[in-house]
Amino acid sequence: MQFDTMAILATHQPDPITGAVVQPIHLATTFARNAANELPGPYGYARVNNPTREALEKALITLEGGAASLAFGSGQAATMALFQALRPGDHVLVGTDAYYGTPALLEEVFHPWGLTYTRVDMSNFDAVQASLHENTRVVWCETPSNPMLSITDLLTISRLAHEAGALVVCDNTWATPVLQRPIDLNCDIVMHSTTKYLSGHSDVLGGALIFKRDDEFTKRVRQIQGLSGAVPSPFDCWLVSRGLKTLGVRVRAQMATAQAVADFLDGHPAIQRVHYPGLANHPDRALIHQQMNGPGAMLSVQVHGGADDAIRFIGQLKLITRATSLGGVESLIEHRASVEGPATKTPQNLVRLSVGLEHAEDLIADLAQALDRLH
Repeated sequence: MQFDTMAILATHQPDPITGAVVQPIHLATTFARNAANELPGPYGYARVNNPTREALEKALITLEGGAASLAFGSGQAATMALFQALRPGDHVLVGTDAYYGTPALLEEVFHPWGLTYTRVDMSNFDAVQASLHENTRVVWCETPSNPMLSITDLLTISRLAHEAGALVVCDNTWATPVLQRPIDLNCDIVMHSTTKYLSGHSDVLGGALIFKRDDEFTKRVRQIQGLSGAVPSPFDCWLVSRGLKTLGVRVRAQMATAQAVADFLDGHPAIQRVHYPGLANHPDRALIHQQMNGPGAMLSVQVHGGADDAIRFIGQLKLITRATSLGGVESLIEHRASVEGPATKTPQNLVRLSVGLEHAEDLIADLAQALDRLH
């Protein structure tokens, strides 16, 4: 079955009582017991489970090919619950080019608690193998990475990690299951910021974990979520489920436009370098074809000059909005180093562009006039 069909079937659940085609939003925080003090169904209290949240989790299981799923109030909440399921003294391996919030969480919250971590170039398999220790429990991958769009060979990393007894977690936010299914590539857990492409309209905050197995580790994460209350609201879950219906159509349209934009920017005299998996000169071109169904709709651009030049460039844009986040229907651009702060490893002349659903010619015209003003 093709992805678009699966997305509709996974989220199309007519109400069995009313026949409503659109699934209802269950806002109840608690559920009544009968005279014998028994719950009539599986729901008791919304922090533990909720019908609307459960519907979203079942859809994510279908789309990512997992066995269990947990929806969270944000991507960072999902990441935090997973790390909380580890023990003091455990070790995490994370890519050098990971979303800055992931190592920040490890350094600021979990390192003082006793969790150790190492950052490594995931494309250097010798370095990865040398960094795997007896106490390594999780290898955290992100591909394409944020913001440099480097590609991780998930099959090879999974093999190395599993040989060392570690779980592989893949942040699949940028690729989405439309373009990449990490569980099919031997990863154990998939993480999503559902704020981004899965919801797709810049109007909901959310996260998710999808597990290859419903095992003891999965149960531990589920327990932590229930105890800590890192859950999304029913309305937020409903919004993400609604976004899933059009995910395939949106991503493919955005990707086609992103390719046109990247082709225009590549070789432009004001541009030093374009980072986009769809370019013929991308160093991981063969790997991209092997594990992805397309290059996605995110690209990063380094202008000639420094931070001032990058900021001046995006300041001239008329159509593309200067804002953090990605995956929405509107195109967004940001000076990434400014967002990440003083500890950033991102080049100062780099801007990150999330391509939306505007027409490619209009986006290119906006970028062209802004670049012309740099001279």
